[in-house]
Amino acid sequence: MNDKITPVDLTDRIWNFFASVKLSVVLLLTLALTSIIGTLVPQNKQDAQYLQQYGEFWHSIFGALNFYDMYNSWWFQLLLALLIVNIVVCSIERLSHTWRVIFPKKVVYRAERFRKSDWRQSHTTDQTPEALKGPLADYMAKHFRHSRVEPTENGYLVYGEKGRWTRLGAHIIHLSVLLLTLGVLISSLFGYEGRMNLPVGETDNTMTLRHSDARVQLDFALRCDDFSIERYPSGGVREYRSEIAIIEPGDSASPPASQNDDCCDEHQGEPASNVKGEVVDKRSLIVNDPIRYRGYSIFQSTYGRLPGDTFTLVFTDNASGLQTSKKASINDEVPLPGNKGSVIVQDYTNNFSFRGQNIGPSYLAVVIPETGNPRPLILPLEHPNFDRMRQGEFTIRVDNVDYRYFTGLQISRDPGIPVVYTSFGIMILGFLVTFYMAHRQICIEALRTDEGATTIRISGISPNRRPGVNMAVKRVSAKIEDIIEKNKIS
Repeated sequence: MNDKITPVDLTDRIWNFFASVKLSVVLLLTLALTSIIGTLVPQNKQDAQYLQQYGEFWHSIFGALNFYDMYNSWWFQLLLALLIVNIVVCSIERLSHTWRVIFPKKVVYRAERFRKSDWRQSHTTDQTPEALKGPLADYMAKHFRHSRVEPTENGYLVYGEKGRWTRLGAHIIHLSVLLLTLGVLISSLFGYEGRMNLPVGETDNTMTLRHSDARVQLDFALRCDDFSIERYPSGGVREYRSEIAIIEPGDSASPPASQNDDCCDEHQGEPASNVKGEVVDKRSLIVNDPIRYRGYSIFQSTYGRLPGDTFTLVFTDNASGLQTSKKASINDEVPLPGNKGSVIVQDYTNNFSFRGQNIGPSYLAVVIPETGNPRPLILPLEHPNFDRMRQGEFTIRVDNVDYRYFTGLQISRDPGIPVVYTSFGIMILGFLVTFYMAHRQICIEALRTDEGATTIRISGISPNRRPGVNMAVKRVSAKIEDIIEKNKIS
């Protein structure tokens, strides 16, 4: 008669699936391979760069797979979540067995295991085993968590052990890996990064998210009190520095720090905006030395110049060479000389690309002739004769621009960092327990020989045959030698 096969419950199947070590290996290898992809494929660049590098076909495939922001992709987050569940289930599965070893109902010692141990020491004395029984038992009870005396045919055995809890070392490491993975997942799900362009003297508490027009409001405000640039003799930038004030919401308004115009070769300072709040900290911000505040990391990312409210439009008559200057500002309609139309300056950009070339800071305008349709006008500040290509009646350029500097800040919030740092500490503890501590069992065997002497043998064992047991046996042997001598004198 065939035995009846009991079907496996669905819950047990799911549990066994996540308790599999094979699943752990597959997940870890997959994460390793995807990390290689994240290293080879540049992350969080502009679409135009990816399109130029990979072509339209591969660009569309890589974009669909979220290779350009891999560590925030849904499939990478899913792999991390599966690994977390796998580690938890595996740890629970194995912890139950380890727990029974650490807290046994009854500690069992087998004399033959100690007699076969490679770590042994021995002493011979003319004292009887019974005379040494009390001191030996007291020593073992004092220095070992568990100790017991068992009689033998020619004497007795004194057992002692300690360090059963060190079997938790592997589980401590598992916990650290779990927290590390959890920290990465938290950062991927809830972390974000943005940018803020903060002009000198102004205060702001909002940033624009990376690769998005979405705005995030911070719980505090930042104010740029000063910006300075140090240059090499050749003219290259050696260092740029921002003086940043951190402002918490409140009822008081705080002025910016005093400015010193002679502190460097370039800087700009202006009065602070009238933002209510209290300055809680002031720091100097330079490249690769971020400000850490309330879970945010604030980096010095870039800098630039912003034009003032007014500037001068210079009109050059291409026929006569006669120049005419007129004050203007953004969105003002300025009449052309001779009332032959007008020009409106609409916007300013720090970098303008013309036919694939960056022509630098430029004003964007429109020329409205007396007759005909309006025509776009580009006025690069570093190329004053650029408008000649338009071949109009007048060549227009911008002059007398009053600049002020702004500091470009990169602000990131990574809520998983505390969890990751905690995991590192726990991992170090796990390694210390696993590699420098061990579960050790010591046996002292005292027996009477046929010649009437007493032989005392000290031996030790460890579940993983740790070499440190040999040192423990030697220390116990030295102590027992002292006990023999003291007992002989008394």
